[in-house]
Amino acid sequence: KEERIVVLETENAALHLKLAEYQGLARRSTDEVLQLCSAHGQQLRLQRSAVVTRLCGAVEKRLKQDAKSLRSFTLELSRDFQRQSQTCLCQVLAAARGMQLQNEAMQMFQIKAFDLEQSLQEVTERYEKEKQKRRALHNSLVELRGNIRVHCRIRPPLPFDAAAGPLQSGDGNFSEKAALAVDDETVLVRCSRPGHAAINKTFQFERVYSAAESQDTVFADVAPLLTSLLDGYNVCIMAYGQTGSGKTYTMLGPQLEENSACSTEDESELGIIPRATQEVFRLLSEQPPGSYWVEVSVVEVYNNDIFDLLAKDRCGKASGVKRDVVTTSEGRSSVPLLTYATVGNASEFLHLVNKGLQLRVRHPTLVHADSSRSHLVVTLTITTVVSGDDFGTSWEDDQTSQRLNAEGSCSFPQRTRESTSSSSSRASSPAQLEAAEKAKHIKTRLQLVDLAGSESVGMSGVTGAALRETSFINRSLSALADVLGAIAEQRPHVPYRNSKLTHLLQDSIGGDAKLLLMLCISPGQKYLTESMQSLGFGTRARQVQRRQVKKK
Repeated sequence: KEERIVVLETENAALHLKLAEYQGLARRSTDEVLQLCSAHGQQLRLQRSAVVTRLCGAVEKRLKQDAKSLRSFTLELSRDFQRQSQTCLCQVLAAARGMQLQNEAMQMFQIKAFDLEQSLQEVTERYEKEKQKRRALHNSLVELRGNIRVHCRIRPPLPFDAAAGPLQSGDGNFSEKAALAVDDETVLVRCSRPGHAAINKTFQFERVYSAAESQDTVFADVAPLLTSLLDGYNVCIMAYGQTGSGKTYTMLGPQLEENSACSTEDESELGIIPRATQEVFRLLSEQPPGSYWVEVSVVEVYNNDIFDLLAKDRCGKASGVKRDVVTTSEGRSSVPLLTYATVGNASEFLHLVNKGLQLRVRHPTLVHADSSRSHLVVTLTITTVVSGDDFGTSWEDDQTSQRLNAEGSCSFPQRTRESTSSSSSRASSPAQLEAAEKAKHIKTRLQLVDLAGSESVGMSGVTGAALRETSFINRSLSALADVLGAIAEQRPHVPYRNSKLTHLLQDSIGGDAKLLLMLCISPGQKYLTESMQSLGFGTRARQVQRRQVKKK
């Protein structure tokens, strides 16, 4: 064991020596490794430093280039900014100068606008004054011509004249006319009877139309009355004469067709009623929208009874309901329950007139195969809305104030002033309500009358019921002559109520209303008696003188 211990100790010592040797080798290796690591780290640092140096050089070079480029770009940008700034500054200065000029121009325009507004106000005031003067002058002109004017129209010879009697000579031509127009104001009538010397008589009227004068010429003398209508006067135009003398042609033109109530094949053939309607709506179109509305009624006076030709039965068909005419407490005529239809243009108006014409009573007589046996009265009512201030300014003179007396809502007035508010009284704003309260309704009426034939019973050759019709026609025409005679003689009582016709037309014949009586006569010798009767009637009507109303 001791020997073994010695051996083991010897081996242990050897191992310690080897361990020490190996530790020395390890230390040397570690030192070499450390040296190598140090050298490698130094090498890496040298390499890294070189790379960094190269990179820094490149970066520096690049930065210098970029800085140079940036400097150039900045300089260019600065120069561009300066140029743009100068341009913008110039533009701002120009805009400022423009604004200044515009402000100066605006001030000048405002001054001019103010001057123009003042001028417009002055012109408007002068216009209103001139308008009033024009109304007064027009009314004076109408009154100088006569509030009742009588025109006479001689129709040309027609083929049915030959069938009615010996009006042709042997060669087939019409014989010499018994009535002819000498000039624009004179009618010459040649009165010749077998065995007696011929006698020439002349009649003077405001206007005489020969057989060659057209419908245009006739209406040219009627048109001024429509201006009086819009100036606040009632206007009545009636045609008087025997059957076949051209009354209906003068008033209506060729018979209107159902599907074309506002036009005919030839516009030049239109009569007074369609032309007057078109002219009225043309004049109304110059008025402010919504300041007026138009109504129409169509009645006939048949056997001294009034029939409403626009009234409808329970089935909705026009039936011609009988109405009555009464006198209101203000002394004006009124037809209760009369049908009024609102129209917006001439076409609608003439359509209603055509419907009324289809119900008009017609019967054949010896004078004409389609003779009208009633008086046709077409009434066009214009209601104008006038504000309270304008109303007081426009109608301050005495003459107009006398025309604007209060009256019933269904009457036929000279001129109606109603105290009721206009239809705009439903407005919600106080200003509109106040304006509506001040609004007045002014009503004027245009009455267009186609009278029945004035021929005698012997000339018409009727019997039975037709004889009774002729008797009523002649009575109503006689009553019309009596009314005109009473007005001419300035009697205290005018017999308007002697006939339904005169009672209905009361407000269009008396007072300041404008009446145009169109006498229509036939030229032939056979109708000489009837032509003389018509001319005598016109002469009597022409003698009516109107009292001039003095202003304050």
